[in-house]
Amino acid sequence: MSVRKFPEGFKFGVATAAYQIEGAWNEDDKTKNIWDTTCRTPGAILDNTTGDDVCKSYDFYKRDIQMVKFLGVDFYRFSINWTRLFPNGFINKTSESGLKYYNNLINELIESKIEPVITIYHWDLPQSLQDLGGWANPLIVDWFGDYARALYKMFGDRVKTWITINEPKQIGVFGYGMLYLAPRLNAHGIGEYLAAKNVVLAHARAWHIYNDEFRKIQNGICGIVLACEFVEGATDSPEDIEAGLDAMDFSVGLYSHPIFSSQGGFPESVKRRVAARSAEQGYPRSRLPEFTPEEIEYCKGTSDFYGFNHYSTSFVTRENFKTGRFPVPSFDDDLGAVEIVKDYDRGALDYSFIIPEGIRKCLNWVKKTCGNPKIMIMENGFNTFGGIKDLDRISYYQRYIDAVLDAIEIDGCNVVAYTAWSLMDNFEWNYGISIKFGLFEVDYEDENRKRTARWSVLWYKHLIETRALQHHYLPEFREICF
Repeated sequence: MSVRKFPEGFKFGVATAAYQIEGAWNEDDKTKNIWDTTCRTPGAILDNTTGDDVCKSYDFYKRDIQMVKFLGVDFYRFSINWTRLFPNGFINKTSESGLKYYNNLINELIESKIEPVITIYHWDLPQSLQDLGGWANPLIVDWFGDYARALYKMFGDRVKTWITINEPKQIGVFGYGMLYLAPRLNAHGIGEYLAAKNVVLAHARAWHIYNDEFRKIQNGICGIVLACEFVEGATDSPEDIEAGLDAMDFSVGLYSHPIFSSQGGFPESVKRRVAARSAEQGYPRSRLPEFTPEEIEYCKGTSDFYGFNHYSTSFVTRENFKTGRFPVPSFDDDLGAVEIVKDYDRGALDYSFIIPEGIRKCLNWVKKTCGNPKIMIMENGFNTFGGIKDLDRISYYQRYIDAVLDAIEIDGCNVVAYTAWSLMDNFEWNYGISIKFGLFEVDYEDENRKRTARWSVLWYKHLIETRALQHHYLPEFREICF
């Protein structure tokens, strides 16, 4: 089909995250978060840059809104920088400058007829709370609940879509089980599982607070966003097929199963494998913490939608897997599979393979394992090393959105929204500013951080205007700067 229409009521958005664009890391009374600390750790950021003053959105948010308005999206997803609003980490002190900034941003979006979608937590934990154990401390369930309640009170009269937490796997596995992302604890085999349970419970707390105290008055929705990279067996052997299914349970099901399944709790395959490896290693009990029966019931059903982030697909095998290949104990050792590289085109990042059928398969996995919930795609995008004429990004979007429409029209997946990542180039975590996901290019050499529309801006703008995917459409390019 040369033209494919989207379902009635389907929404389009674009996304950013606070630490990646705001800059102003120590302006007014903002205090350190874990990324402010990580960026000052030698060797932690590949290009030795920081998010200190990256896109200067704290100063130039009005330009950001003009860019969002130019795209014509239905909503703009952004996050709150925890310590910009609450410098102590706890809610006993509110920053008036931080409150003014977010109120201005929200109000101007609404005046521009753009829905604000807020992510409560997008990886920027206050360093003061990390010093107390962060996501490994069960008291964070209370701390996060307090924080969420405060945001609902401040902004819930205008914000009608809330995301509690973005990508729990990246928080736990990459932050607590590895040296990959902040806070880089590398407490492998234990830290990632403590964080997994506490993140799920903290999300549930925030959802219950909204549901019980605010929903009737504010009439909004509240949910969680999970990283949904698809993983499948490298071959059709029974061992590899099982490895792929287990990998999905470890990577996605660890967080979706407690919330979206009727059984609740962690997936059986994860519980079984971690318990077995823990016993072999001499631990008196499984390194994977148990949910109590009360906690299982408390977490079930605590999301009004399935927030879905997807970029790529990977392949795993158990052929010739040997203990010791990964740290013991660790998430990867517990899974007991090795990722192999297949011959697919990729982006600037080594792991970013272009496999459009993967997003369709992953949407179907959600449909099957989670009871076909309402799915909001909250991130999907392509990474390059730069350039205005980004035909490769347009091709990526075209092919992946085509696969999303297949999942909707042919498979019956309940997808209701699509969000492009990202509005502009930003601080791409441990890669710094070297990797570009932006629809808009940011000139980091310019004091005012000039933003220039890439070809993909005009392509996405046309998609939104027509509410249709037109194969082989290319816009007539013109230079547009903000």
